[in-house]
Amino acid sequence: MADSRSASAQLSATPADRPVYVIGAGPGGLAAAYALRARGIRAVVLEKADRVGASWRGHYDRLRLHTTRRLSALPGLKIPRKFGRWVRRDDVVRYLEKYAEHHELEIVTGVEVFRVERAQDGTGWLLHASGGRELTGSAVVVATGYNHTPLLPDWPGRDDYTGQLLHAGRYRDATPYAGRDVLVVGIGNTGAEIAVDLVEGGAARVRLAVRTAPHILRRSTLGWAAQYTGVLVRRLPAGLVDRLAGPFAKATVPDLTAHGLPRPDTGLYSRVRQGAIPVQDVGLIDAVRTGRVEIVAAVESFEDGKVVLADGSRIETDAVIAATGYTRALEGLVGHLGVLDGRGRPVVHGGRAPAQAPGLYFTGFTNPISGMFREMALDAGRIAQAVARHLR
Repeated sequence: MADSRSASAQLSATPADRPVYVIGAGPGGLAAAYALRARGIRAVVLEKADRVGASWRGHYDRLRLHTTRRLSALPGLKIPRKFGRWVRRDDVVRYLEKYAEHHELEIVTGVEVFRVERAQDGTGWLLHASGGRELTGSAVVVATGYNHTPLLPDWPGRDDYTGQLLHAGRYRDATPYAGRDVLVVGIGNTGAEIAVDLVEGGAARVRLAVRTAPHILRRSTLGWAAQYTGVLVRRLPAGLVDRLAGPFAKATVPDLTAHGLPRPDTGLYSRVRQGAIPVQDVGLIDAVRTGRVEIVAAVESFEDGKVVLADGSRIETDAVIAATGYTRALEGLVGHLGVLDGRGRPVVHGGRAPAQAPGLYFTGFTNPISGMFREMALDAGRIAQAVARHLR
């Protein structure tokens, strides 16, 4: 694996030997680089951090993959059995490091790409990168990550709040919150897991602010992982999956209405199609049922040192942890090319390039019910096949 000290050597390419540039050395970028190399196509991975898997290194300590080890491996290398069924964050990082080393991927660290545009000769792509670099590639794969830039809502009064306010991306473990009153905002998988972590880590009181009740699934039922079902229903009509999921949820997940979490009034897969992934239970159900995690209304604003909720109530708390998601932050990189939708997401992904941008591919910007790692592994092969056709 190359480092930033060898950048000048790695980034020099004649027009007759232009590499495919892969932007981002996370799982999606590494998988795409391997798949391209397996087809005899030179791929150079550009990573702004100093190591691979930078995003994963920054996640909270207790995080595990919510998908199984067997269905989360990238192409060409299995995840070691010793890592267990639900792989820990640190082991994911170890796997990514081993993956890059095992496949001898050409990776240049310390290089950030700011803008991608058509090459002047019309036969490739020009990348504007840190250090004044201008790199010309035959094709480009954008793999900068689904969780790229923390999104902290601009709540009224936020800047005047005197308590601790941080995005979940800065949360590591519960140690600093032992004995404290904490409000977690957002009940996606991150918010749910952080709330449980705080309870188990000794926080005096944990409240979880919820705007829309989520679908909650057991991560595994009698040994059958929720991901397996996700794979099976991936291509079925949303309405059919919704009808099948309802009775299953009632049979496996208790009704938490009395605790502030009613069952959603919209179907599970219909919500997935809108970008709302179900919450996989890692202790939240029991924590809510026993009152260790209290459900409260959504946050509307901050006022006089208190948090104002959507139901008009005001609460005092020592810290607010906003599990409010991330943006893809692709506008500056490729927004001028007309390849993003109204929410800043690529209009196509995997082996499909936008009609107006042949040779430009995206991976890792969807969050499918069948598992993101699995989808990126599949995307890698599709991208490599499409690039091979494009270069011919």
